[in-house]
Amino acid sequence: MMIVKVKNAEQVESLFAGWEETMIWSCLQGVMGEIYAPEGEKPPCAMAILGDFSFYAGEVEDELIRFRPKNREGQDFLIMTPRNERWAERIEQCYGEKVRKVNRYAIQKEPDCFDREKLREMAERLPEGYTLQRIDERIYDFCGKRDWCRDLVSQYPDYETYQKYGLGVVAIKDGEPISGASSYTSYRGGIEIEIDTHVQHRRKGLALACGARLIQECLDRGLYPSWDAQNLWSVALAEKLGYHYSHTYTAYETV
Repeated sequence: MMIVKVKNAEQVESLFAGWEETMIWSCLQGVMGEIYAPEGEKPPCAMAILGDFSFYAGEVEDELIRFRPKNREGQDFLIMTPRNERWAERIEQCYGEKVRKVNRYAIQKEPDCFDREKLREMAERLPEGYTLQRIDERIYDFCGKRDWCRDLVSQYPDYETYQKYGLGVVAIKDGEPISGASSYTSYRGGIEIEIDTHVQHRRKGLALACGARLIQECLDRGLYPSWDAQNLWSVALAEKLGYHYSHTYTAYETV
């Protein structure tokens, strides 16, 4: 079986139908990411891959689970998300101790759930000495060179691409970003939010302020600020901002 890059997303769109994951939408829309499937006019299964995430749908196929695109052969870390329990079982069998089973937390997609006045208040609730600023070219370059905030911009190969598709806000202290909320990925109609704070500046409400301002910016532009939570702290932060928890799902992190 030969696994190839899918050039016409319509061939596999039905396999992902009903899966409310914006990174899949990014791939299907051709905005970001890639889709791979067995060669043929109507593939029985497919993998959408974007950033650190891969998603598997259709009939279970071990070769697709093991497959890595050539441009990702050196990528050590991947979060593998199965469509159902059958895919989950095969991921465990194919990778064994090389993957760790984790829980992630889906957040409901509700365009009308936000209270703009509360968002404004949260964005303004900054400690003295901190200010909020949109991510510009200087900040894009700053984030791209530092581990703690690289994912705020890492999926955009250059500032021009970020400026076209991305959107982000950082908290500044003494002229330097120390917390931020930005688009991890983009799709037509919205973004997937990434939030990071330097370890020395945590527990000061900076993530909340940055998240609130970014959501405001999205709403002003007619974009939906999608949120998927890695842990319960992220769920709690999302709920403060107006989101609602949806369900827990299984993913596998390579180790």
